[in-house]
Amino acid sequence: MQRVVIKPFDKDKYELAEPYCYECGFAKVEINKGYQTNGANIPRVFWSIYPPNSPEYLSAVVVHDFLCDKAYQNDKNYEDFILADNIFFIALKELGVDKFKSGLFYLSCKTYHFMKYKFLRRK
Repeated sequence: MQRVVIKPFDKDKYELAEPYCYECGFAKVEINKGYQTNGANIPRVFWSIYPPNSPEYLSAVVVHDFLCDKAYQNDKNYEDFILADNIFFIALKELGVDKFKSGLFYLSCKTYHFMKYKFLRRK
């Protein structure tokens, strides 16, 4: 997996300096130059352990953010969020992120999306 090329544009915000493409077995994600992200949405209290802009996993985070933005624009379709989370997990493994951290990030995202877009939407 190639690494994204980003540049800062505001406090804790970044944008792609070059177009980025990621392919896994069942999906191709193409992100245009200029796409903006804040890195991983990790609570500030954990930033010393898991910085939101760590090069270790930033490429996977950018892909995940892009797919979540698309899902949000697509009427917050829960299945789109599931796809984003699954691609995120695959990308983390491809980047060589350790199993614990990959699993923690994946389960955190999956739980958040379930609670926000599936469970709470039923009411």
